[in-house]
Amino acid sequence: MQAHYASRITALSESITLAISTLARELKSQGKDILSFSAGEPDFDTPQVVKDAAIQAINKGFTKYTAVAGIPELLSAISEKLKRDNHIEYSTKEIVVNCGAKHSLFNVFQALIEKDDEVIIPCPYWVTYPELVTFSNGKNIFIQTTQDNNFKITKEQLQAAITPKTKMLVLTTPSNPTGMVYSKSELEEIASVLKDTNIWLLSDEIYEKLVYDGTFVSPASLSQDMLERTITINGLSKAVAMTGWRMGYVASKDQKLCKLINTLQGQSISNINSITQKAAIAGLNGSADKEIKIMLQAFKERRDFAYEKLNAIKGLKVSKPDGAFYLFVHCAEISKDSMQFCKNLLEYAGVAVVPGIGFGMDGYFRFSFATDLNSIEKGIQRIKDYCEKL
Repeated sequence: MQAHYASRITALSESITLAISTLARELKSQGKDILSFSAGEPDFDTPQVVKDAAIQAINKGFTKYTAVAGIPELLSAISEKLKRDNHIEYSTKEIVVNCGAKHSLFNVFQALIEKDDEVIIPCPYWVTYPELVTFSNGKNIFIQTTQDNNFKITKEQLQAAITPKTKMLVLTTPSNPTGMVYSKSELEEIASVLKDTNIWLLSDEIYEKLVYDGTFVSPASLSQDMLERTITINGLSKAVAMTGWRMGYVASKDQKLCKLINTLQGQSISNINSITQKAAIAGLNGSADKEIKIMLQAFKERRDFAYEKLNAIKGLKVSKPDGAFYLFVHCAEISKDSMQFCKNLLEYAGVAVVPGIGFGMDGYFRFSFATDLNSIEKGIQRIKDYCEKL
């Protein structure tokens, strides 16, 4: 038979970050000496208190279906966390738990974006945002930022990008791939543009606990207007080293939106696994805070080291990130083709990084410092040797 596939699925592109990470693992399994700085995944183990909660859940037989949106104890823990840490009040009816923050984003785009709806996305962006907009039949409207402006959009840029078809602005702070963090005053300027419009703000806050300089501010905490228009996305993958557990959540004051997401999830994956839900409570209620602080300190030390060493390489330029665990490195003086640069770096130097083109900005690459200092030092030395040869 001759197969015909849905256009919405064939329009999707493979995740460059996952593709590079997979290739690096394959080369390593073949015995090649590969140092990978491509994955957005902490190298730390999940805190013991979280693992103990999961083991206890298994031993008590907590292995059945749950409510689609999440068990009451988990929803309460999220609500309390948002109030305690972010100064936002959401009831348990205004929260839906999903299979990781990526799934949370998918559900939101599917629930809100229709054909030709415009979604404003600042560049550089996390690779999945424009793909999800495309899958939802929406239209991506990109705002180009610059390294000189710390990769942040301005009030004027946002105003110029808005049209009658604008449905949503996507904001990520701290950012993947740049690590920049929007200050309260910068967020207030964005809020002033959105006021008196019907534009949603999708706030991806997955890296909120990983801030080294400055203070994290949740956009929904700024005003009643921002609370009502903001859809808060978060999870435990990055801050609590729970990537494989797959737990994320959506919080919105629009209870109908939450009900619609609940319906979509009920007809697709139902609930996230029951054991993760019990474990997640320990990751939210402060029980793992000691481990989170240890990770944060280690990431800060790695950031400072990698920033200094990479900036010292002739032809490379990098801004110091305020948060997350990435350096977005300008390499256009050596090669404006970031894909070719990264392929050659992997082939000839055994170093895996992610090309900036995947984030909508060529001439850069993303370097993850979510690995040990020894590997970072060796990897940067290889990058230095490779760049000097060129």
